[in-house]
Amino acid sequence: MQTQTKPMDEAIRKIWAKRPLIISGPCSAETEEQVVETATRLAKTGKVDVLRAGIWKPRTKPGMFEGIGVKGLPWLVNARKITGLPIAVEVATARHVEMALQFDVDILWIGARTTVNPFSVQEVCDALRGVNVPVLIKNPINPDLELWSGGIERLQKAGVKEIGMIHRGFSNYGNTEFRNAPMWHLPIEMKRRFPDMLIVCDPSHICGNRSGLQDIAQKSIDLDFGGLMIESHIDPDNAWSDAKQQVTPEKLAEMLDSLIWRTETSDEKEFVTALSKLREQINHVDDELLTLIGQRMKIADKIGEYKRENNITILQTNRWNEILEKAFVKGSKLGLSKDFITKYFDAVHMESISHQNKIMND
Repeated sequence: MQTQTKPMDEAIRKIWAKRPLIISGPCSAETEEQVVETATRLAKTGKVDVLRAGIWKPRTKPGMFEGIGVKGLPWLVNARKITGLPIAVEVATARHVEMALQFDVDILWIGARTTVNPFSVQEVCDALRGVNVPVLIKNPINPDLELWSGGIERLQKAGVKEIGMIHRGFSNYGNTEFRNAPMWHLPIEMKRRFPDMLIVCDPSHICGNRSGLQDIAQKSIDLDFGGLMIESHIDPDNAWSDAKQQVTPEKLAEMLDSLIWRTETSDEKEFVTALSKLREQINHVDDELLTLIGQRMKIADKIGEYKRENNITILQTNRWNEILEKAFVKGSKLGLSKDFITKYFDAVHMESISHQNKIMND
């Protein structure tokens, strides 16, 4: 275990602070030739800041390729020497941290299957005490923000100064569109909780295929993410793991060129003035919405009193279906999605039920 904090290399500090931060490389390190050639071709694009490669691979089922192990670390070191690209690997145990640091790995990340287990996260954090190395932490597989926040807090308590988040999507039973559903509202909430912390999007694991990578990458940029982690391979179709979601370094460069990079704000006076006026309009509308919802709840309270006096159940399924159907028709005309209408009215309905439940049991 490290006991003294070594100053972070200035070159790594500058790269860590770069926006957007682009991390790429193979899902798994397979051979030294594959790692070096991937790094060389990525460096040639001039668009990648950090080389990543899986050394240890926690897999869903036994018998799947679980990584080349420690012998792959010298391959990454050699690739760094040849290209100048900093290197990053995933760590899941104290032993992984120890071996990665022995080979001066520049950036570490904690994977989704580790984030889900506080004991595992704490083991990694304990091994990082006194170590001045940037650490990224992926969201847990399941949509639990407290686990994600808890992992960040454990890293902070361990003394890790440079911490970032990776959004790689969430497991969603029955989901077919994505390998891991993006559930954008969850990383947005994490940005609210940690407004100054880097958050990187991992389109590879969200999509599980190549065709959706650009759309997901663009969506994350539009949401002010600070970078991308996209898997690349010299021969994606024959990759030893996650072949369907990897692209060649050259294809990656084309994709990055086609993205529209945006900033959070602008110093242009005309833009600032116009945006301020529009936001003020939104503030007024929000105030009106809250007032109307409050009035709706008062009406629901009166209905609750009538139900109590006449021994009528709170839930009226036919009435609820009638409300939803009318809302879907109206919402469609207003350009509102069915998904939004459902979530909004579900929230309003549950609040109404809560109000009436209190009245029933007073």
